Amino acid sequence: MDRPLLIASTLCYLAAVVRTLLAVRARVALHGRFNFFAIGAGFLSQTAFLSVRGHALGRCPLTNLFEVFVFLAWSVALIYLLVGPTYRLSLMGAFTAPLVFALQTFALLAPIDIPHPARLFANPWLEFHASISMIAYGVFALSCVAGVMYLVQERQLKTHQLRSIFYYLPPLTNLFGALTRLLWLGFALYTAGLISGFFTGGPLPRVKMICAFGVWLFYGAILQGRHLRWFAPKRVAALCVLAFTAAVSVLWAINFVSQRPPM
Repeated sequence: MDRPLLIASTLCYLAAVVRTLLAVRARVALHGRFNFFAIGAGFLSQTAFLSVRGHALGRCPLTNLFEVFVFLAWSVALIYLLVGPTYRLSLMGAFTAPLVFALQTFALLAPIDIPHPARLFANPWLEFHASISMIAYGVFALSCVAGVMYLVQERQLKTHQLRSIFYYLPPLTNLFGALTRLLWLGFALYTAGLISGFFTGGPLPRVKMICAFGVWLFYGAILQGRHLRWFAPKRVAALCVLAFTAAVSVLWAINFVSQRPPM
């Protein structure tokens, strides 16, 4: 009974994607208000879905890969709704909506909603570890989106091929400042998630730990390289895209390993 809520949410994100494509194709001004409200409506439907699923499970809905991808999409929308108005990045919705739409479409179509055996007792540390880590992934996703926006604008400036969307992108300095803050926020949340994993009371799968620390080291290296000015802003933006791609690619491995007996 919870799937119609997720389908309704996905359609809201699809509306934002279609609106963006039509505006770009017609070469007309692309304002962020429609996308912001479409993503807001999608977020409310996502929240309702997670609430219904969580009450049915009696725990945080992160028991299989289907719920992981939906929770990740919810985290991306949450951070966008908080960050967009704060940094005047409302046009970020034009780049965020396709990502969330892709995540949820994959979750709906792929045969990954496999019921997981319920635990007799809830583990608050485990639930905190899982939820805060996924929110950190959402922040990393927004840093990836900001990186894509930076690369698009930088390329248009370099090639002198300015499209209509360019005039509504924030200045490169503001965009890079938001990207840097997102990186620090995501890294702090992910660090909290890693530390809380040691308080769950159970054995930690070796492969899961290696994957998680690999992601942590990757983002730490990006931040360290930027702090020491080893990386130019363009390189940082490109690395954010690469890092998030790598982080999402190990989600499947982490989820698979976490459902196997500890080594």
